[in-house]
Amino acid sequence: MKPTQKRVILASMSPRRTELLKQAGIAHEVIPSNVTEGTNGRETPAEYVGRLAREKAMDVARGNRDAIVIGSDTVVVLDEVILEKPANREDAHRMLRRLSGSTHEVLTGVSIIGPDRHDLFVTTTHVTFCDIPDAWLEDYLDSTEPYDKAGAYGIQGSGGLFVERIEGDFYNVVGLPIHPLVQTLERHGVNPRFL
Repeated sequence: MKPTQKRVILASMSPRRTELLKQAGIAHEVIPSNVTEGTNGRETPAEYVGRLAREKAMDVARGNRDAIVIGSDTVVVLDEVILEKPANREDAHRMLRRLSGSTHEVLTGVSIIGPDRHDLFVTTTHVTFCDIPDAWLEDYLDSTEPYDKAGAYGIQGSGGLFVERIEGDFYNVVGLPIHPLVQTLERHGVNPRFL
């Protein structure tokens, strides 16, 4: 007999995170948090994504104490500067020009709060971009892809064309490091289902 599946909540509206959880066989529901993102200016990037992940999970866990809640936050970091989602086309252009021809870090903080335990971890991946041709950049900015993603690109979409090399967890760059997440969920009694 299969064990009873525990209630799992993703505290994010990100369709990419939802898809990754489905891919990992983790049945879940989505309840977005009401946490406002923003750095206090004194945190390292790792501290920042860890704090936001924890705050998002705690926000949703308060009203769902029986559930296991996953909070997550992803940022792109270049030369210790955090690049979040661009505010507009000019902001996206500025970010992608800075990333062009360089190596940056993608950090994702993940917080898992359950009735019996609380876990928090941060995963870092290094991504190297090519020198982005002007024509590619303008076409990419004409699409909708850059505007809801940290660093103004999606590695799983057309933005993947800019990537020359990746060192570390690919899924971390998409927005949810699946392997360490599933390992941590198992400690909460939630197991992946291989379909």
